Amino acid sequence: MGYHLSEDDPLWRDDIVEKLNAHRLTLVFLLFCFSTVNYFDRIVITAAGPRIMRDFGLSPTAMGSVYSALVLGYALFMIPGGHLSDRIGARRALALVGVVSAIFTAMTTLAGTTLVPAWISTVAILIAIRFALGVASAPLYPACALVTRNWIPAVFHARVQGLVIAGSSLGAALSPVLFTWLLTRFEWRTAFLPAALAPAALAAVWYWFARDTAASKEPAVEVLKQARNPTPWLLLLANRNLWLLTCAYAALGYFQYIFFYWMYYYFGQVLHLGEADSARYTGMLFLAEGLIMPLGGLVSDRLAKTRGLQFGRRWVPIASLVLAAALTCAGTLTEGLLAVVCFSLAFGSAACCEGPFWATVTELGGEHVGSASSILNAGAQLGGFFAPVLTPIIAALLGWSWGLYAGAAIICLGAVAIYFIKIQPAEKLPLAWALSETV
Repeated sequence: MGYHLSEDDPLWRDDIVEKLNAHRLTLVFLLFCFSTVNYFDRIVITAAGPRIMRDFGLSPTAMGSVYSALVLGYALFMIPGGHLSDRIGARRALALVGVVSAIFTAMTTLAGTTLVPAWISTVAILIAIRFALGVASAPLYPACALVTRNWIPAVFHARVQGLVIAGSSLGAALSPVLFTWLLTRFEWRTAFLPAALAPAALAAVWYWFARDTAASKEPAVEVLKQARNPTPWLLLLANRNLWLLTCAYAALGYFQYIFFYWMYYYFGQVLHLGEADSARYTGMLFLAEGLIMPLGGLVSDRLAKTRGLQFGRRWVPIASLVLAAALTCAGTLTEGLLAVVCFSLAFGSAACCEGPFWATVTELGGEHVGSASSILNAGAQLGGFFAPVLTPIIAALLGWSWGLYAGAAIICLGAVAIYFIKIQPAEKLPLAWALSETV
C-alpha cells in the first residue's frame, strides 16, 4: 500500500500553504526564467542548423554530433554540477550557470572564422563549444531543486518543479520562432549575440535578489542549512528506487531530445512544410509541452494526498508515457496539421512526468538534494545523448517514422521501470517526504 497523508498531516496545513508568499513566488518565477533562457540557448542552434549545414557542407549525421555534444557535456558534468550546488549554494551556482552559458553561447560565432586555426575543423569547434555549454548548464536543475526544497512547502513540490521545468518548453518554443525571425534580418552569427546577453542579465538579477535560505521569521518551511557533511554517494548510488527513477528519466530524455533536435528538420524536410511553418509548428510543440507539463505535478500532488504517495508519484508518469507513445505513433501515420497536433499532445503528455519525477527526488535527497537530483538528471542526459545521433541513423536505414517509433518504444520501457518503484517514507524530514529504499 502507498503511504497515505491524512488531512491533519502538517504537510497540508492551511497556514503553511498560505506562506507561499510574494518572495517565494518571485523565486519560482526567476527559476522559471533560468529554465526558459537556458533552453532557448540550447535550441537556437537547431534553427541555425540548416544554414550552418549549408555553409560548411555538413551532413545530418555530422550536425547530430554537434547537437549531442551539449548533451554529453551536460550528462558527464551533471553529478559534479549537483555536488557543486550543494557545496556553494543555489544562489552562486545559478549565477555561475548564467554567466558561463552567456560566454559559450557567444563563442558559437567563432565557428568558421579566421580566429580559429585552420587545422581545427568547423565540426570540431562547434562540438567543443556545445560541449562546454552543456558543462556550464549542468548545475541548473539540481540548484533549482535545492531552492525548491529550502523555500517551498512540500505540498507544492510537484507543481513548482513542473512549472520550473515548463520554462524549458517556453524557451524551446520561442527559440525557433524568434531565431528564425532574427535570421531573416541578420546572418546566423549575429543572431547568436542576443541569445548570449539574456543569461548574463538574468544571472545579475538572480544574484541580487536570491538567498540560499529563508529568514527565521518566516516559519512556512523549516529550512535545513546547506550540508557541509560529505555526500553519501554510496548510499545514493545503492538506492534501488533512485536507480529505477533514473532509468525512467533516461527513457524520457531519449524521447524528448528527438523532439528538441529533429522535429524542426522533420517538419521541414520530411513533411515538407517549409521553413516558416516548420518554425511555427515546432514552437507549437514546445508551447503545448509547457502548458500541459504543470498539470502532471498538480494531479500528482492531489493524488498523493487523496490516494497515497505511491499512487500519486507512480501512476501519473505511467499513464503519461503510455499515452505519449500512442500519440507519437498516431502522428507518424498522419500528415499536415493533424500530425502536428498529435506530436504536440504526445510531447505534452510525456512532460507530465517532470513534476512527479523531480518532486520525488527532491523529497528523497534530504540535505543532499543537489547530488541526488544530479544522478536523476544525468540519466535523462544519457538518454538524450543517444537520441540526436541514433535517430538519423535509424531514419537512414528504416525511414523517419521508425526513428520516432523507437522513441515511443523506449518511453514504454520507462513506464515499466516506474511500475517497479516502491515508495515508502523511511523517515519524515521537516515538511518534506524522505523516500528511500536501499538494496
